[in-house]
Amino acid sequence: MNIPVSSSRSKARDGATRVQDPEGTRQNIIEVAAQEFALNGLSGARIDEIAAKTRSSKRMIYYYFGNKEGLYVSALENAYRQVRDGEAKLDIDGLPPLDALRRLVEFTFDHHHQHEEFIRMVMIENIHHAEFLARSDVIADLNVTAIGHIEAIYAKGLAEVVFRPGLDPLEIHWQISALCFFNVSNRATFSKIFGKDVGSPAYQESLRRQTVEMVLRFVVRAEKLAEL
Repeated sequence: MNIPVSSSRSKARDGATRVQDPEGTRQNIIEVAAQEFALNGLSGARIDEIAAKTRSSKRMIYYYFGNKEGLYVSALENAYRQVRDGEAKLDIDGLPPLDALRRLVEFTFDHHHQHEEFIRMVMIENIHHAEFLARSDVIADLNVTAIGHIEAIYAKGLAEVVFRPGLDPLEIHWQISALCFFNVSNRATFSKIFGKDVGSPAYQESLRRQTVEMVLRFVVRAEKLAEL
């Protein structure tokens, strides 16, 4: 059987790409897999479908990740890594505590809004009672930095007598996450039930502003509220 020259060259190029850029191939698999897991869940996602949408093969996916659960854990790790990498790039260390906290909340709101697959994957992992998250040594380390950022901002706010004492940075992180997470996780049902498109640009801008204000008002000392 004669194979067209163009087809042979195309396969050769694809093979060369896989060999020469293993990390790029691996990342491509993770990104496509994240979309599939977010859409279909762990049980519903299919390795065949993921392979068909990537620059790889089913065999290569198993080579990199072992099995579907290994790929799912890697996709979950990558989702958390994206959030923490974004936080690290905010460059808020030199800002006054109020401005630093405001920027952190704005980033979290925007990131979750722009990465719905992250929210869906976290929802799926909660359905599994964090079973697969517990298998990862990476995710726990990644999320230490999330609390570290808030601890630093909060300590600075206390030192400057701007933030009220007695708050737990973990609980502040919880409140920020709750507001920003709900904005994506319940957007469809909320819009349908109340007949308002809360995902519209105007609604999102209003909710973003209110989310920042609620967090700041929770943290700031009563006598400093007028300065918000």
